[in-house]
Amino acid sequence: MAIGRTKAIKEYKEILKGKVWVFPDNVDTDAISPGKYIDDLKATLDHTCETVIKEFPSKVKDGDIIVAGRNFGCGSSRETAPFILQEKGISAVVAESFARIFYRSSIALALPILEVDGISNEFVSGDEIEINIPNAEITIIRTGKKIKGKKMDSYLLNIMKNGGLEKQLLAELKAEGKAAKP
Repeated sequence: MAIGRTKAIKEYKEILKGKVWVFPDNVDTDAISPGKYIDDLKATLDHTCETVIKEFPSKVKDGDIIVAGRNFGCGSSRETAPFILQEKGISAVVAESFARIFYRSSIALALPILEVDGISNEFVSGDEIEINIPNAEITIIRTGKKIKGKKMDSYLLNIMKNGGLEKQLLAELKAEGKAAKP
């Protein structure tokens, strides 16, 4: 699979709004980034999450948001999973919990993620959601209900704000005067 992004990296936003796709518990990385298509980015994107929600690959739009149950991104340590979701246009994932490798990979790639207890029971697919990332606050637009999630550690939040782990590390090295000059 090509490592470079085909879409422009979007600037970090503290407040995100979008249409919700509700996913169940235990969505594994093979459903997100199917192994049999791993060497073909277009084919991977054409089949992303189709084993979970058949119409997802053809109907997901830029800015859509996944709301999921427990253990989102479990399974193999397929680091392409958050990358593929970003390529499909997903702007954030809110779940009751994440598999640790998916969580780390998402932070490294600056895919906004939030853990919120019981969140999957609050939405139906197609609902509109607003997410305040630094405050870990979710608003269900249909009802106006606000739900608090688990705040992200400030260092991890800075990684997200800076566009991912690579950019964060380069900024830190530059600040220390150790970054290689182009």
